[in-house]
Amino acid sequence: MSTTFPDLKQANFSKQDIIAILGATSDDKIEAVRSAAQNVLLENCGNKVYFRGLIEFSNICRCNCYYCGIRKSNQNVMRYEVNTEDVLDVARWCVNQGYGSMVIQSGERRSERFISKITEILKLIKQETTCEELPQGLGITLSVGEQTPETYKRFFDAGAHRYLLRIETTNPDLFAKLHPPEQTPETRIACLRSLREIGYQVGTGVMIGLPEQTLEDLADDILFFKREDIDMIGMGPFIPNEETPLGQAPCSTAQERVRLALLMIAATRLVLKDVNIASTTALQALDPEGREKGLSFGANIMMPLMTPQNVREKYLLYPGKPGLQQDSSAVHADLEKRIKSIGREIGYNIWGDSPHFRKGVK
Repeated sequence: MSTTFPDLKQANFSKQDIIAILGATSDDKIEAVRSAAQNVLLENCGNKVYFRGLIEFSNICRCNCYYCGIRKSNQNVMRYEVNTEDVLDVARWCVNQGYGSMVIQSGERRSERFISKITEILKLIKQETTCEELPQGLGITLSVGEQTPETYKRFFDAGAHRYLLRIETTNPDLFAKLHPPEQTPETRIACLRSLREIGYQVGTGVMIGLPEQTLEDLADDILFFKREDIDMIGMGPFIPNEETPLGQAPCSTAQERVRLALLMIAATRLVLKDVNIASTTALQALDPEGREKGLSFGANIMMPLMTPQNVREKYLLYPGKPGLQQDSSAVHADLEKRIKSIGREIGYNIWGDSPHFRKGVK
């Protein structure tokens, strides 16, 4: 394998190029990667950062993923579900602040009651938020796990147009160490393809710095994003949760996982170019300036936490989650300050769709 560092201005990157980028450790190489990714971002997506007001609708989940704090078997979690009016309050708040979009996230459930409630909420949000600035109402991203194609179609017809379903890793052996046997990468991939066929902007992502994960695995993840024509990426560093089977799993230092996560954002930007990439709260959980760094390495999406404060601490996928004690206005002010501090601007009153998706539907 060549030890030559790749040309960061090239149009197409090989797997070995991506591995070399992810393996950068010297300050000069990391800065070269950051600068190149930022240039690709500005050329393909512009300078704007788009907000997606995030409400964590429910922490009730049918799954038992070995890394997740709200896994079904965690008896220390107080389960909740946000009522419809509180969700609509968040939607109205987002409109009043000029957010073009919101995200509804929850644990995975497949009951008709759950599906019907989500469908009703989607319709009501569209009714409540249609205005002069947003003639089609708020843009809505859903993230409620694996569902049937029929359910995805119901959600789409009700008003959701983006869907985030993280693959977590494309290495089948590593996937099996993160999930019970009834969960498979094949099923997850089938869901992603179903979402694409229905017409969603399709999002996925991975955890970075997992025990036994290699740079080759992460390079394969990026090539998977490209092969599956993914429109938006949400990924962040692995943070062990002591209330899960992987809570004591050995992993690299927080500093190393942040470095690798930032390089993963940059490499994804260099390879995919025109997708939306989120700078996630997990970055900030390990580094006080993690979210700004994520933006400077090529991200262009932020998801301010809008979950009602009375249940916010009950949706803990990992420890150290930032923003739990801040109200929505404080969260917004903090992120606005962070974005302006690095010379970026906020895209208000616009959905901020993935340029990659827009090109595909022309």
